[in-house]
Amino acid sequence: MKNKIQITEPRETVEVHLHDGRTLRGPRGASAEEFLKAIAINEDEPIVAVIVNGGLREFRYLIQVESTIKPVTTSTADGARIYRRSLTFLLESIFQQLFPKGKLTIDHSVGSGGYYCQVSGREALSLEELEMLKKRMQAEVASDSPFIREEIPLDEAIQHFKSLGHEDKITLLAHRKKDYLTLYRLGDHMDYHHGYMVPSTGYLRWFDLKESKDGFVMRFPRRHKPTELLPMGDYPQLISTFRQYGDWLMKLGIDNVGALNNAIAAGREQEIVLVSEALHEMHIASVAREIASRRDDLRLILIAGPSSSGKTTFSRRLTVQLLARGISPFPLELDNYFVDRLNNPRDENGELDFEVLEALNLPLIAEHLQKLIAGESVQMPNYNFKTGISEPGDEVQLQEGQLIILEGIHGMNPRLIPEALSKQAFHIYISALTQLNLDRHNRVSTTDTRLIRRIVRDARERGYTAQDTISRWESVRRGEKRHIFPYQENADLMFNSALAYELAALKSFAEPLLRQVPYGTPEHIEAKRLLAFLEWFLPLDANLVPEISIAKEFLGGSVLKNFKWWKGDRR
Repeated sequence: MKNKIQITEPRETVEVHLHDGRTLRGPRGASAEEFLKAIAINEDEPIVAVIVNGGLREFRYLIQVESTIKPVTTSTADGARIYRRSLTFLLESIFQQLFPKGKLTIDHSVGSGGYYCQVSGREALSLEELEMLKKRMQAEVASDSPFIREEIPLDEAIQHFKSLGHEDKITLLAHRKKDYLTLYRLGDHMDYHHGYMVPSTGYLRWFDLKESKDGFVMRFPRRHKPTELLPMGDYPQLISTFRQYGDWLMKLGIDNVGALNNAIAAGREQEIVLVSEALHEMHIASVAREIASRRDDLRLILIAGPSSSGKTTFSRRLTVQLLARGISPFPLELDNYFVDRLNNPRDENGELDFEVLEALNLPLIAEHLQKLIAGESVQMPNYNFKTGISEPGDEVQLQEGQLIILEGIHGMNPRLIPEALSKQAFHIYISALTQLNLDRHNRVSTTDTRLIRRIVRDARERGYTAQDTISRWESVRRGEKRHIFPYQENADLMFNSALAYELAALKSFAEPLLRQVPYGTPEHIEAKRLLAFLEWFLPLDANLVPEISIAKEFLGGSVLKNFKWWKGDRR
């Protein structure tokens, strides 16, 4: 049989296979954007990037060979990040044109969809100036100006930022291992942003600028409604907690990742760790003092927060502080109050949903709390996770005036317990509200900090791969948005569990796990992004972290892991 394989010249066209089974043919070297413009797209979910042969690419990516393509819309995590990053670049570009003496800092996120921004080097923007900034941004969007991507030698990038006086970027780049840097240009403005951009300003139609205390909020759509701006909520406690963390960073002399790297390189790791932990301990002690001062009126301490926020270690450190004040709280475990699996609610896909409030036996929780507070004996339930059935547990009776400490994701939900009991409760919300950003324009996501924490902990404690943890993360995040974040402002107090040094300490544990995620899987895209992010941190020796630290809940070796404190009447 003759060999049918022949050497030939490349065709002028290539085929693109879409994720839905359709195939497109077009000129070799055309961009993914050009290919996808040939098909009908959903205007309610704008496409801002593509996955080409298993790798995330910018929408302007040139298709040179036959490829499989999947659109990335702003309703996805990657698409939302690209949209927000591009909008940030547009904002700082126009800001620099209008207010050349001012410095713009992209500070932290707000719940309704937006970033809180601060201005330094000049007075805060007036309402008129803010409106002018917005109109100039809108004009740039209408002009559909291109974002130009340029890869330049690292020393040239450093010289560029030196000429602009951007010390935060110079400090960050001082420890970069790669000898190049990718910059983006809009007109005459050029800057570094960590990650991909949309092709042009015309993609950024949905945004607003709103005045906020001591700054303003750049608003953008949330993923579930990618072409709408949600009503702007009020988050005074959340903003206050971020501000407190900012003050802590100032005390440490570390307000960005470059400064942290400088401190590590200078041998100041132990100082950073000890001062960070002292600030945590001061705050936990102040929480215990507040509870002790209201002891006559309180019967419950409710602690809630999202996944990997450090709730367990915080609860036990708070207990230690309360014990030092002669208060011995009883730990009530919400997980034992699940309804029998046959009665458990199901989600929209028909799967068991253990995160909805109705998965708990609310009447029984209320009954037991009331009896325990009244000093009556109660037989606790013990939920068998293997059989899915609630079984009889220990019989418990509290001492007079003894506090109950209850930790769980629904602690801030007013429907968890009756209003009469809620009036006797102290509500604490805890999360890793990171404010240590890469530089003034590249913020660190609080979600990324928690995900890296969870990847490291899950590998050690549950035997999960990084791929396992990443694959579950979207479901975890969905539950948080529905059941935790809407109620966070119900807290009497917020505790920020973030530690300035922790990503540097987690780096050496997380990187090997992330490198094992197989190429071509959806999780590999996320693993690659997290690896690129962690490259910015110098490693910190985890042995320097105290055994009582919240970071140890994830690094391993916490002295509080098996801490038992209640010595009341249990039969």
